[in-house]
Amino acid sequence: MPRMSEPRNARSALNLRLVLASFGLIFTLPLAVWAAVAGYPVPALLLGALAVIAFIDLLVIQARRRRRHRDEPPGTHHSLFE
Repeated sequence: MPRMSEPRNARSALNLRLVLASFGLIFTLPLAVWAAVAGYPVPALLLGALAVIAFIDLLVIQARRRRRHRDEPPGTHHSLFE
């Protein structure tokens, strides 16, 4: 049986994911609107899809942050990147 090289309770850096997803949403949404207004439907659809994905990722990240905060004992402190 192969040995596991990662801990069983590994966590992702939720604050970093929050920043990256926010940047993606802020970047792609105005570009999608601009492309739609300028008459470029394919780039508008692709950028719109990326904006939707970034928005859904933001919702997932916030739900995981709330769950993590609720499940940990009071007084637990995290670094900037959790």
